[in-house]
Amino acid sequence: MKRVLLGVVAVLILLVAVVLIRTFMYTPPALEQREIVTHSPDRDVLAQRLSQALQFKTISRQEPQPGDRQAFDAFIAWFEQTYPVAHAAMDRTLIAEQTILMKWEGKDTSVKPVLLTAHYDVVPVIPGTEDLWKQDPFAGVIEDGYVWGRGALDNKGGVIAMMEAATLLLERGFQPERTVYFSFGHDEEIGGGTGAAGVVDYLQAEGVQLAWSVDEGSFVLDGIIPGLDQKVAMINVAEKGYVTLDLVATAQGGHSSMPPQESAVTLLADAIVKLKNAPVPGGLEGISGEAYGTLARHMPFAQRMAFANQWLFGGMIEDMLTGLPAGNAMLRTTTAPTMLSASIKENVLPINAIATVNFRLHPRDTVESVVAHVEQAVGPDIEVRRRPRGGNASPVASTSAEGFASLASASRDVLGDVIIAPGLTVAGTDSKHYVKVADDAYRFNPFIVGSEDIVTIHGTNERISIDNLVLGTDYFTQLLITTKAPGE
Repeated sequence: MKRVLLGVVAVLILLVAVVLIRTFMYTPPALEQREIVTHSPDRDVLAQRLSQALQFKTISRQEPQPGDRQAFDAFIAWFEQTYPVAHAAMDRTLIAEQTILMKWEGKDTSVKPVLLTAHYDVVPVIPGTEDLWKQDPFAGVIEDGYVWGRGALDNKGGVIAMMEAATLLLERGFQPERTVYFSFGHDEEIGGGTGAAGVVDYLQAEGVQLAWSVDEGSFVLDGIIPGLDQKVAMINVAEKGYVTLDLVATAQGGHSSMPPQESAVTLLADAIVKLKNAPVPGGLEGISGEAYGTLARHMPFAQRMAFANQWLFGGMIEDMLTGLPAGNAMLRTTTAPTMLSASIKENVLPINAIATVNFRLHPRDTVESVVAHVEQAVGPDIEVRRRPRGGNASPVASTSAEGFASLASASRDVLGDVIIAPGLTVAGTDSKHYVKVADDAYRFNPFIVGSEDIVTIHGTNERISIDNLVLGTDYFTQLLITTKAPGE
């Protein structure tokens, strides 16, 4: 018995030693020290330009309203008047009459160009919330160091930062080493079906294949990721796919005074519960594992220990992340029931009851595999109908390619000691189109945001700090300067 106990103790000591050694080795790579770079853009000009841009009600609606078109045409006219230096130096093409495509020819036209893209359309203000805004959402008010308005973060701030960076460099006589395209979409908020998709058609017709592109998608996250005090420049390398399914339960209708044991509604309710209890399997492999593996190296000891020893703590980590909405979205294809419909009258039993469920597909899954998963989960009594919109997740861009290195290097140049991590865009961007003409498509906005900023996107009191506009302009200026042709 004593030998057995000694053996157990020896095994435990060995286990603890292995865990500790792996933890102490699980550290971030050493980085060279850099002085923060600034290109000194004019703060007042940046604020005024964005203020003007926000005053155009370039609202994308699923059902356009009379007069919507005029706001887009007015924005394009303002854009040309506001950036004469860029228009003189670059070729401009209007795609679908309203998406602005600019081509800045580089010194070496033999190498693949790159694309910087943003969109200038915005979502409507949520009806009934107008009085909750501290400032008129379309007045472009500048106050307390912020520019207020719908589209400030999503995504007119990006448009302004890119064009101010290009203008600053042009005024200094700069020409990029390789050709740079800028695309400013007019319909991203409704899928980019004519804007970004039209740009792709145009580039394909011109025989253009991009080395890489960068679009919106993530930010410099400040205090958002639990356990991290440092800012995180999360450069997203893919975006989730999208599919919506209708779950249809069918039963005999009739009068509600004599309900059967099972009705279409109860069958549907049971199916929704079954689906909730059978989430699409997730995991820490692939992009999810790479993202969390990068972040965890900067976390406190306990978290580092868990991630460094996933062979021992992997299940615990996944359970913890699954309990967090953002963590769960990174791990798996998410399941979100969003709409219900049944009887047309309160005392009538419906023949059909329908639940609409939206799924955001992780790159490991496909539309077909999700449909099969749902059919198995809800059982044979429920019909599963796919709605036409959507598709699979985008290809995953490389974290070892020149595009990621350029974006990461510019981040460190303007932000200093910032964590660089790959990520996954859980919503949709125009990059779902640009991946067709880009070797690698990335998604990153160089603005520092906290939790209080994130909730304003598509919500109430959207705003961006003037400091962020300066930072974004510095970032894109540095990116344009340091983006070289391969081999340089």
